[in-house]
Formats: sequence, C-alpha cells, structure tokens
Amino acid sequence: MTNDFPVRPGASGPPDLERAESVVAVARSSKGKGARTRSKLVQAAEEVFYTYGYYDASIVKITEAASVAQGTFYVYFRSKKEIFDEVVGDLNRRVRHAMSEAARGATSRLEAERLGFAGFFRFTSEHPALYRVIRQAEFVSPGALRNHYEKVAEGYVAPLREAMDAGDVTPGDPMILAWLLMAIGESVGLRWIIWDEAKAVPPEVFDEMMVIIARMLGGETRGTYSDGTGDDTATTAG
Repeated sequence: MTNDFPVRPGASGPPDLERAESVVAVARSSKGKGARTRSKLVQAAEEVFYTYGYYDASIVKITEAASVAQGTFYVYFRSKKEIFDEVVGDLNRRVRHAMSEAARGATSRLEAERLGFAGFFRFTSEHPALYRVIRQAEFVSPGALRNHYEKVAEGYVAPLREAMDAGDVTPGDPMILAWLLMAIGESVGLRWIIWDEAKAVPPEVFDEMMVIIARMLGGETRGTYSDGTGDDTATTAG
C-alpha cells in the first residue's frame, strides 16, 4: 500500500499499516464500541479539517479531538486522506438526508424545492464544514468531490423526471435542471450563510430565489418561504 499524497513529517502520523482482517472487521462493525469509536473519529476529523484545513490538520489533532489514542486511528483508517474521504462521504449522506426529510410530504415539485432548500440551508448553518471540506476536496481528493456532487444530482433526477411526466415541471433534461438547481443552492448558501456567518438565508433572498426557481420549473407556480420560524411569506410567479 502507498500513501495517496506526500505529507510533511509528523503531519499524518506513521505510513499506512497492514491490519489483520479480523481487527478491521471488528472496527468497522455496524454495531458496538467499534462503530462508535469510528464515528467519533469521523466527527472529530470534520471539525479538524474545518478548523485547520487538510494540510495543517494531522492525525494527532484528530485523535486528540476524538479523545482516543493515536494508535487507535490506524485500526479504522490507513491515512489522513482516507478519513478525509470518509468525512466528505459522511457530509454527503447527511446533507442529502436533511434535504430529503425536509421535503417529505410536499404536494408539488415547487413545494419540494422550497422545503428541500430550506433543509439544505439549515444544514449548512449548522455544519459550515460542508463548504470548506468539499472545497478542499477539489485539490485533496477530486474523486471524492465528483462523487459528492454526482450523488446529489442522482437523487434529484428521478423526482424531476417524474414531475415533468406529471406536467408539474416543463419538459426538458432533468439532469441539466438538477445541476442548475444545485448551483443555485450552493451559491446562495455560500453568499448569505458562509460569508455572512448567518444562521439562515434572509427571507427576502429566499423569496427571490424561489421566484427564479418557479420560473425555471415553468407553469403556474407558487413559492413560499419557511425557515422553521413560522415567518412565512408567499410569492407567486407565472
């Protein structure tokens, strides 16, 4: 085995270690102490990569943040890059789950977009590491970066195609529409949550964003803003 990236001495701990399959099986078990320890390491790594960036992060910092011995790290991960990829994958799973749960029960595609975006922005405000870690992946792990966006897009295409077939969305290429909607959400979150260090996208910004999305989806549409505070403002676009 070889390291994926050259690292400065001490930045990532010892080189990759050969591990007995039985140890790996226990460590990666979906139950018990092993799974909890692994989860602690991933959560700690998310915070460390967010705070220090990939190149200034270290396995020592991660294990200290997780309150585990440094040697324990190598029971679960071979390198700093391996746990970085796991953090990217974990953030991806969690943000997709947050959006899906938020949109549950929507009665139209536009309502699903509104609720899904609200869920995405809530997740972003609670987990700002999403932006910094994903952007680091462009240089650290391009494959993980591409996988992140492709998984989000894949989950988008089927419901958009169904909405097109049902006449709820103007017919077109659902993959292109998915990527354009993703770009809107990411740009708005970056500008009004990450850069402004805000807890939510301002209502007037969310309203205008939904008007634009309504026009993209086509037809007689209606968008409402709801950030969970009960302050809802209706906006109509034709």
